[in-house]
This record gives sequence, structure tokens and C-alpha cells, in this order.
Amino acid sequence: MTKPVLTSLALATSLLLSGCANLAPAVPAANPQLNADWPIPALTTGAETPVADIGWREFFTDKQLQGLIEQALTNNRDLRVALLNVEKARAQYRIERADRLPSVAASGGLERGRLTPANGVTDQYSANLGIAEFELDLFSRVRNLSEAALNRYLAQEEARRAAQLTLVAEVANAYLTLTADRRLVQLAENTLKNRQEALTLTERRHELGDLSGLDLSQAQTSVATAQTDLARFRGQVAQDINALTLLVGAPIAPELLPDEVSFEVSGLQPLPAGLPSEVLLRRPDVQQAEYVLQAASANIGAARAAFFPSIRLTGSIGTASNELDGLFDGGTQIWRVMPQLNIPIFQGGGLRAALGMAQADRDIALASYEKAIQSGFREVADALVLTRSLAEQLDSQQALVASASRTEQLSNARYDAGQDSYFELLDAQRTLYGAQQTLINTQLTEQSNRVNLYKALGGGWQQVE
Repeated sequence: MTKPVLTSLALATSLLLSGCANLAPAVPAANPQLNADWPIPALTTGAETPVADIGWREFFTDKQLQGLIEQALTNNRDLRVALLNVEKARAQYRIERADRLPSVAASGGLERGRLTPANGVTDQYSANLGIAEFELDLFSRVRNLSEAALNRYLAQEEARRAAQLTLVAEVANAYLTLTADRRLVQLAENTLKNRQEALTLTERRHELGDLSGLDLSQAQTSVATAQTDLARFRGQVAQDINALTLLVGAPIAPELLPDEVSFEVSGLQPLPAGLPSEVLLRRPDVQQAEYVLQAASANIGAARAAFFPSIRLTGSIGTASNELDGLFDGGTQIWRVMPQLNIPIFQGGGLRAALGMAQADRDIALASYEKAIQSGFREVADALVLTRSLAEQLDSQQALVASASRTEQLSNARYDAGQDSYFELLDAQRTLYGAQQTLINTQLTEQSNRVNLYKALGGGWQQVE
């Protein structure tokens, strides 16, 4: 008695496994129209390891910065949200994938009742094993929905990697900014101390009549300027710590803050940039856009399949008896098969509109993919150009500080010898003070650009122990 059921199940299985027609189009090739090489020669070190494979622990050698990055990767709320989105996408993929397999359920029951007043109470025991509403995926609709969910999950994983890369770079730049502002505080403190000492001497000489009231006023102005700068830089340091705390996601232990006022926070040497086609396609944001494009193409296949007939299979096989102890005896088997054929005839243009929307989503995803590649190319190109420019600026600024320092020393000696006025001495001091501030800011910009180049080349998402 179970032969028809077995035959139907065998037919369904053969249809399922026979290689259903896949109506999804091929994923279109991107054409971002990039140059074949970077705008300046790519930096190389002779190393064969791509930047995307250089872990942040290899790149950032400062132990305190490493501790901050590790803490941020554990506590940062934005990264936590990105991780939860991955979990959500993984669960959605599992749901879609489960639809590709039949749902089998077992049931058992007891039915007790009296059909007519003349009859007594009767019992009916049953046990069944059945398949409910399983769609034979003749045109790969379910398969394409599963493929789309898989690619959305992979896209979310790449989004998490991109979020981690961004977080690592933000923590490093915040650490560099804090270091720079602490150096500015140190510079302002030393300058204020020297100017206060000079003001004390100026006040004595003014009392003796050696200096005019204008000289005294200028000395007081220089002290007030240094005091203002010191207060401003201290405020910036406090804000830098607050910004770093937000990125880390927890209070920062004092030992993790930079104790030495230095910019030597990374082991960055000239990076093996490689060719654009090799570098950009490994960036997490570019790979995320590629998976979104693949998901959109799979959705087109599902939308196309909706135009064709679909077959849903419901069936069960079991046994029934009036006596519980005879439930599995011979002659008690029951079965039923209910295939349902659905043929779309008139949907008011809904199916065609759904297909058009899926195609538009695919075109949007393609444009976004190309834009991601173009944006990545620009980020790398900008950082490479700045690498050369900032190196030249840094050399020039260091030379300017050295020259201004010699000028200040000579002017101070000439002032003590009575050859220069106090105004000329103050001008030399202001020039040196301004050059030192600019040098610190240039060093900050140069180091930040190294971090940005590392990020633009796709490095920083790995954690090398």
C-alpha cells in the first residue's frame, strides 16, 4: 500500500536532484576605468607579503598602542554591532538554506468520539510521518534565494572586517593625535618657563631704567601668549583622551597612555603597494560590494523563476488502528499524497515589476561596486602622493627649526651684548616657537598618512599573535 507514496517521493527526489534550471544571470563584470598603476611609483620593500596580510601587531610596534587596539577590538560598540549583523545574516542564510530541503515531521494522536447515538464511544490511534509544503525547485527559485542569503552573509562578514580595519586606524590616529598634543603641551610649558624667566629679568631691568615700558609690555605679552597656548593644548589633550576612550569602549588604564612624548608608534616602512588590480580587490569594502552584487544577481534568478509554474508536495505515510496495541500491525497502513501545481496567469504586473526591481538592484549594486573600487584607488593614490610630499615637508621643517634655533641663540647673544633690541629677540623666539609647533603638526600628519596608507591598502584587519 505504500508503493504510490514511495513512487511519488522518488519522483520528487529525482526532480530535485536532476539539475534544475537556473535562471540567474551571470554576474556582470565591473568596469571602474582605473589607471594601470598608481600616479607615482609604488613603494616597495622587496617583501612578498601583501599589505592585506600584514597584521596590525606587525605594523604597530608600540606596546601601549597594541594594548589600546586590543581593548578596542573587544569593547567598541560599533564593532560589536557589525559582529551582531554578521550573526543575523548567518541565521538568515540558514533559514533560506533550510527551505532547499524537505521538512519532515512525525505526529501521533488519539481521536475519541461517538458518531451517532446508536454507536458507542470509539477510539482511533494514529502515527504519521509526513512532508509539508515542500517546493520542488524546478527553476532554482529557492536555490537562488539561498545563494542571495549566502552572499549577503558574506557581505556582512566583509563589513565586519572593514569596520575592524577602520577601528584600528582610528585608534592609531587618536593615539598619534594625543601624542602630538602632549608634545605641544611640553613645548608650551618649556616656552612659558623660559619666557617667565625672561620677564623676571625684564622687570628688573625696567626698574633700573635699562628697558622701556614697551619692552616690558612685549615680554608680558609673550608670557600671556604661552599661557594661552598651554591652556589650549591641555584642553586638546583632555579631548583626545575622551575620543580615545570612546573608541576603546572602556576607561583607559593610565599605563596605556603614551608615557614618552614620541611619534615612534609604528614599525611602518615603505609598504609593498603592488598593482591596483591586486590591491583594491582585497579590500574588505570592495569585497563587500562584490558579494552584494552577487546577491542581487541571484535575486534576479528568483524573480525570473516566479514567472514559471511551481509544484509543492505534501504527503504522509503512517498507520491507524482502533486499538493502541494493534497500531503497527499489518493492514493498518495509511498514506496520502497532495501535490499542488501553481501556474501564474495574471498578477496585475506584479511579477514583472518584481523582476524590474531586482534588475535595478543589480545595476545599483554594480555601480556601487565600481564606486568602491574607484574610491579605494583614490585613497591609495592620495596617501602615496602625500607620502612623498610630507617627507619633503618634514625635511624642510626640520631644517627650518634648526635654522630658527640658531637664529634665536644668536639673537639672544646679540641682545645680551646690546647689539639687538628686545623686539628683535622676541621676533626670533616667536619664529622658533612657531616652527617647533609646525614641526610637531607635520610629524603628526606624516605618521597619520602612513596609517591611512596602511588602511587604504587593506591592511589592519588581521590580528597576528
